[in-house]
Amino acid sequence: MYKAVGSRGSRVSRVLWMLEELGQPYEFVEVKLRSPEAYALNPSGKVPVLIDGELTVTDSAAICVYLADKHADKGMGANPGFAGRAEMDSWMHFAQSEFEAPLWNKLRHRFLLPKEVRVDVGPAAAYDFASEAKALDRRLGDKPFALGDRFSAVDVLLGDMGGWARAGKFPIESDSVNAYFDRVLSRPARARAQANGGSLK
Repeated sequence: MYKAVGSRGSRVSRVLWMLEELGQPYEFVEVKLRSPEAYALNPSGKVPVLIDGELTVTDSAAICVYLADKHADKGMGANPGFAGRAEMDSWMHFAQSEFEAPLWNKLRHRFLLPKEVRVDVGPAAAYDFASEAKALDRRLGDKPFALGDRFSAVDVLLGDMGGWARAGKFPIESDSVNAYFDRVLSRPARARAQANGGSLK
């Protein structure tokens, strides 16, 4: 059985969602960021962490890709060949390095950084996010999901970020991007993951 380690309402929600989509049994182990338990599993003290027997995998995107590859029969991984892998990797890097960055920047300055170094990044974060939402619109085009006609690990990551953006009141002006988030966030596996530790109590 997998162990998904993290704190409620954090990026562990992506890992739980992925496991629910794959129909895999797991145990959610609640551990706080930069706690002794977290440092024992990850040198940075960050969560989520996936424990699969003797293997420990860190970073939510890497965990989702690992699970998609391990359970390839479920069809949540890359399209075939080197081109398929490059396509998926490109999406994953866009999601974490670009689309999520304004959300993370605002969250850090609002809640996570020491109070003496916090600044108001709200306007800049909103500006950057609006730009990335337009990029997501162009990248999706007329596809229902990131990789085409099927839901994949990429959509787990992007969908979770979309839920985060909506909770943080980031405006999303694109009808197609909003429809995309409606589509992925309404999946039953997402609701199960939220109930099992993906959201705050």
